Amino acid sequence: MSRSRSEHPTALELQILKILWDESPLTARQIRDRLEKRGRDLAYTSVITTLQKMVDKRQLTQLDPVVGKAFRFSPALGEKTVSKQMLADLVDRVFDGSAETVMLTLLDVGDLDRDTVKRLRRALNEAQRER
Repeated sequence: MSRSRSEHPTALELQILKILWDESPLTARQIRDRLEKRGRDLAYTSVITTLQKMVDKRQLTQLDPVVGKAFRFSPALGEKTVSKQMLADLVDRVFDGSAETVMLTLLDVGDLDRDTVKRLRRALNEAQRER
């Protein structure tokens, strides 16, 4: 049985996107090396397969080689876009769409110091003023 295709990146795809958001474009070999440095040691062929799937899903753009025959890849999705989509999905699925419950849960489980709480309070006050 095949796995359902999620509209969101898998854990590996998200790792690859994070690498490319930091530094792009990169070849498959460069991406594989950076994954290894982050503790994800994969075969080169596995990385190629994943990159091709990501191109097919329109998460990455495959660029023509500059020198030699190695294609380069760059993210087709922005970090902010992916973060918002994944968070919205989490809020819907886990918290029944309640942003309030998410915020209260984060306050409950987060290790927040006074400065962080002050920044959050300012952000909430600003958001309230804008509405």
